[in-house]
Amino acid sequence: MSDRSDAPTSVIRLADYRPPAWAVEDVVLEFDLGIDHTEVTSRLTLVRQADEPIRLNGEGIELLELTLDGRPLGDGEYILANGVLEVAVDADRCTLGARVAVRPAENTAFEGLYLSGSRDRGFLLTQCEAEGFRHITYFPDRPDVLSKYTVTLRADRQRFPVLLAGGNPDGTGDLADGRHWARFVDPHPKPSYLFALVAGRLERISHDYTTADGRAVALHIWAEADVIDRCDYAMDSLIRSMQWDERTYGRNYDLDVFHVVATHDFNMGAMENKGLNIFNAKYLLADPDSSTDDEYRHVEAVVAHEYFHNWSGNRVTCRDWFQLSLKEGLTVFREQSFSADMNSVSLKRIEDVALLRRAQFPEDAGPLSHPVRPSQYSEINNFYTATVYEKGSELVRMLAGHLGRDGFRKGMDLYFDRHDGDAATIEDFLKSLGDANGTDLSAYLAWYGQAGTPRLTAEARYDATQSRYRLTLRQRTPASAGQTVKHALPIPVRLSLFDASGKALPLRLEGEATAGATERTIVLDGAERSIVFEDIASAPVPSLLRGFSAPVILEFDYAPEELGVLLRHDPDGFNRWEAGQQLAGLAYDDCRDGKVDGAAIGAWTRALAQLFGDPSVEDALLAELLTPPGEIELVERQPERDPDRIRASRQAMLRALASRIGVPALRARYEALRAATSAALDATSQAQRQLKRRVLDLLSLVDEAHARELARAQYDEAPGMTDRLAALATLATVDPDAATPAFAHFRHRYEGNALALDKWFAVQAQLPGETALGRIQSLERDDAFTLKNPNRVQSLLGSFARANPSGFHRADGAAYRWLADRLVAIDALNPQVAARVATAFNGWKRLEPVRRESAHAVVAELASRKDLSRDLTDILARVALG
Repeated sequence: MSDRSDAPTSVIRLADYRPPAWAVEDVVLEFDLGIDHTEVTSRLTLVRQADEPIRLNGEGIELLELTLDGRPLGDGEYILANGVLEVAVDADRCTLGARVAVRPAENTAFEGLYLSGSRDRGFLLTQCEAEGFRHITYFPDRPDVLSKYTVTLRADRQRFPVLLAGGNPDGTGDLADGRHWARFVDPHPKPSYLFALVAGRLERISHDYTTADGRAVALHIWAEADVIDRCDYAMDSLIRSMQWDERTYGRNYDLDVFHVVATHDFNMGAMENKGLNIFNAKYLLADPDSSTDDEYRHVEAVVAHEYFHNWSGNRVTCRDWFQLSLKEGLTVFREQSFSADMNSVSLKRIEDVALLRRAQFPEDAGPLSHPVRPSQYSEINNFYTATVYEKGSELVRMLAGHLGRDGFRKGMDLYFDRHDGDAATIEDFLKSLGDANGTDLSAYLAWYGQAGTPRLTAEARYDATQSRYRLTLRQRTPASAGQTVKHALPIPVRLSLFDASGKALPLRLEGEATAGATERTIVLDGAERSIVFEDIASAPVPSLLRGFSAPVILEFDYAPEELGVLLRHDPDGFNRWEAGQQLAGLAYDDCRDGKVDGAAIGAWTRALAQLFGDPSVEDALLAELLTPPGEIELVERQPERDPDRIRASRQAMLRALASRIGVPALRARYEALRAATSAALDATSQAQRQLKRRVLDLLSLVDEAHARELARAQYDEAPGMTDRLAALATLATVDPDAATPAFAHFRHRYEGNALALDKWFAVQAQLPGETALGRIQSLERDDAFTLKNPNRVQSLLGSFARANPSGFHRADGAAYRWLADRLVAIDALNPQVAARVATAFNGWKRLEPVRRESAHAVVAELASRKDLSRDLTDILARVALG
């Protein structure tokens, strides 16, 4: 059910946007559900808004009947071509009916209505974002067509005992021949991408909830019988999300029932369909035996994210897909704020910035770079990217910082009130925030339209005779495809100054009468700006871009000793980590250049060894400080990418750190953490597990034999998945042969547990080195592996191609050719998954010459094929440009 690249394609441009010619006031849908054959009857109440025919989208469906105001239309009364149904109508208001057939079991693309799981035990469900509704029936499938939906489902009661759709329940009953029906009415206008249904054998857990404004809501989480007992944490997360949104944004839920459904067959993480959220099971199911601490946090975050969409995405949706970040970037910011409040502000900020640098910065630096609001696209499925989500969130964070907590809340209140039931734009969002606060935020619009990561350069000069410190800030954004000229952006720079002992200094700017707080925010809104600080007794150490106040790359010529001061003394957890990351980068440069006794590696290891022995440093923060930038981030520190050299240099710096801390200290700390081991989910226990893993990894670099035994014991003794998986990864890295029995045990223990087996595949896919490809090919032959399941594909192929640089980027190019063959096979089943895996080739142009030539040859050959989907063809065409 995929669309090949030889189907008619066109470039969609933001500049060409026109409002819909026909509004759809009401949608009445009736489904006669079956696995092999489902009939869908639709009745659309249409109202003319422009002098044009009715045009409806439809793909992969069979038209059985078409009526206009109840009268059947003959072949000569409509045009059906290239996925568009056109009907010329004289009236300004009409009812268009259609009866179509779809075949869920054949739908391996998981777009529209499809079967999740096996024919005998699986269930039917839908995925309609971005353009899946056109695979269900004929409709103007665009986000600015908002309609009220009435949906009736009919099916065999024994095979499909549970029938769900979005909106409020409006009746159920029995039919002849063992069938039954259920009806749902959604009183809130919504776009077609928010339509959803689920039908099958499912179990549920439930909770009665009363909103802050007094509405009684029945909360239901649905899953298959063998995993329903793993949904309790998701329910707890949902309740906390609803309470938080009421407190923080004054937003209450607006239906009588809220359904959440888990499926193992899903292209995305989750989907915020109005009243019926559908989740990839990996972001809904959790229990200590088979879920890691990170996965618990992901469940909490994704449940919150989809719930928050009820307002930032559903009640106020996006006018067109160019505005996608209006709902996604904004909701990621809301989700991140919630997670920070539930856990730790500093640690959450570290996590978010680390993800941005690992995923979005490389995207911005390669051929797949695009603005947060692109000006055009060929396939919208390919723009669900880190740029739209994570960078989009950073832009909202800048706006929130500019307005302050109260000002941002005022702006959000006005935005929701002004655009409730509306399809809005980025301009609408900025204007609402600005109008509520009497300020003009239009300058920030440039952030949404400009691709690439800005470079913020800072230069400092201290004048001892006048006790003055001058800081000069400059910005530039490298040219990118389609954007050779870049404009200055408003960049808020939060900063503090510290003396050599680590004390924060009160700040008095030139022209001010008295000193103020120890932190200031300076907005660089042009190419360059200089700031002068008065009464600075000695040359200070600047702490710049505090809290990562803007999504930029900071360039400042720090001395290693200065970063050491910040790493040891900055009271802000994020900025201590940031200083450590910058110092680690300089330490990496030393190791890369063979300076094993360089100033940077010395300063980095000294500072961390001191913090390692400081009992006042929290375990979770220490674990983050002990983790230098990964191999993907370190690519930025050289013009050409040699994955083997990057890995070797990073390992060398970690070995130097382990040696500086010392084997006795590492052993003692590990044993103390081992004694405290439990499966508890409180913050202290999670932090201990996180630090224990870092200590064991460091110990493995300087005391391999002992670390091997500790890893074996940790695997055997582990009370939960976090410790078990960490031990398995360390053991496999230290001694692959010794890990073989543990991998076999893990495989047997979790037979039938799909999410645990995904981890089993992923941890092996990420084991580095030239032997990785052979291991991957062997794992492909495992009975549990299939190309039909997106999670399984991502756990093996995605983990290998994106998270194992030294394994994937073999000098002989064998892994590139292997992945190309797999992409063709996956594309025939599920184009969206194929396109996402293919992004692993992004950045091939920065590889060293031998690898670069091999990767380019493979990408060029793939890009020249005419039998691939639009999704994959679009990615390959852009990647091939380099």
